[in-house]
Amino acid sequence: MSERPFSRPEHFHVAARPTVAEHAAVVASLVRGTLPGGSELVPLDEALGRVTVEPVASPVDLPLFRNSHMDGFAVRAADLAAAPVTLPVAAVVAATAGEPPALAPGTAIRIMTGAPVPEGADAIVPVEQVESRAETVTFAAPVAAGVFVRERGSDLRAGDELIPAGRRLASRHLAALAAAGLGEVAVRPRAHVAILTTGSELVDVGAVPRPGEIHDANAVAAAAAVVECGGVVALRGRAQDDRAVFDQLLGDAVRVADLVITSGGISQGDFEVVRESLLPRGGWVGTIAMQPGGPQALAMIDGVPVIGFPGNPVSTQLSFEAFVAPLLREHAGLPMASRTRRRLRSSIVSPAGRQQLLRARLAGDDEVEPVSGPGSHLVAALAAADAVIVVPAETTELPAAAEVEVWGL
Repeated sequence: MSERPFSRPEHFHVAARPTVAEHAAVVASLVRGTLPGGSELVPLDEALGRVTVEPVASPVDLPLFRNSHMDGFAVRAADLAAAPVTLPVAAVVAATAGEPPALAPGTAIRIMTGAPVPEGADAIVPVEQVESRAETVTFAAPVAAGVFVRERGSDLRAGDELIPAGRRLASRHLAALAAAGLGEVAVRPRAHVAILTTGSELVDVGAVPRPGEIHDANAVAAAAAVVECGGVVALRGRAQDDRAVFDQLLGDAVRVADLVITSGGISQGDFEVVRESLLPRGGWVGTIAMQPGGPQALAMIDGVPVIGFPGNPVSTQLSFEAFVAPLLREHAGLPMASRTRRRLRSSIVSPAGRQQLLRARLAGDDEVEPVSGPGSHLVAALAAADAVIVVPAETTELPAAAEVEVWGL
């Protein structure tokens, strides 16, 4: 792996802690230039939730041919002008391949929904409106020409726009593409993200932890967050507190990913393998003015940005929301998570000098209330939250009814 340092802004060289906004700007400058551009042609089976990069025109008329809107009888409207009238049934036409027989004047053809309308017919009379026998059918009233006939191209003409650019594809869009015979569609490419968790105390979810061990929640949460933001998990790995193992895993990650996210290993204690690995390669490991999530790391390894988060699950998840989620959503063409302002339901206090991200719950039409304290280990409280209250670093207390910035989760 490359030992070449990446270009770091001047404020990372001073003693003061970078602000959340400053750190977000650096992360964005690293990541935006490395995510894949252009478009990707994918089959419809893989297109759900993807975003179109350009308008998609229909190559054919929709419907493809004149067809019946109802189960009933194909007729010439002129033959029913003197209704009631009884006509012989000349044929039966099903919704299947092939050309139906032409309709002779003074006759009717029994027809099924979706079947091609016979040449000569200009109206369909539903079966519920006639008296049908084995070989004849009686019509009680006249009909207008064109009734219950779906004309070719009446939905869309060939060359017309079927799906606009920038549309996130849902099942209804895939149905339209399939109806037009389009088996694939050009969409925004997905960012390939590697997720590396660290710590000898981590065990797989589902395993029975021994004393001192905990489940690797960050691997599951980070992978889900990447997919939710339109990315794809290119690699998911875990390293114990061994730099050689982490270095090998990091080397594997930068070969397959556009972006690497790590959790843990960047604090001030012993066995901080991410710190030990990134610093000699010109990476930055330090603390920003945010809680939870103060410890952060950045590096560029072989042209791939590495974004390091703290190991506590809440810190990792809120760091992802603050620094990576907006970039992945932007790249995928997905809408951003909501950023609104609401009134506090109760007063709060906050330590000076660090922007607080407080887990919260939306209440009423325009209120929000904290769910728990600021502890970065309180994962159950995060699960109970549907929002984050953002308290500026210079603010130490806010009364009830104060207006605050709120991020939707």
